Amino acid sequence: MAQEITWNDAEEIGIQLQEKFPDIDPLTVRFTDLHKKVVELEGFSDDPAKSNESKLEAIQMAWYEEYKDAQG
Repeated sequence: MAQEITWNDAEEIGIQLQEKFPDIDPLTVRFTDLHKKVVELEGFSDDPAKSNESKLEAIQMAWYEEYKDAQG
């Protein structure tokens, strides 16, 4: 069973996004698309309306760190 994740779990969300979308450079993803990807993650259990720009930015940066690591 997937753990429940919320908007505050930027690092976990970043890891999951990298696993699900390994070929996407996170810096090319618009926040509207990022929001949609996060809400659709397995285990995401937060209110979709509770996101904001700073939370999405934190998620994007966490995903970018995972993306860079995966690039080797």
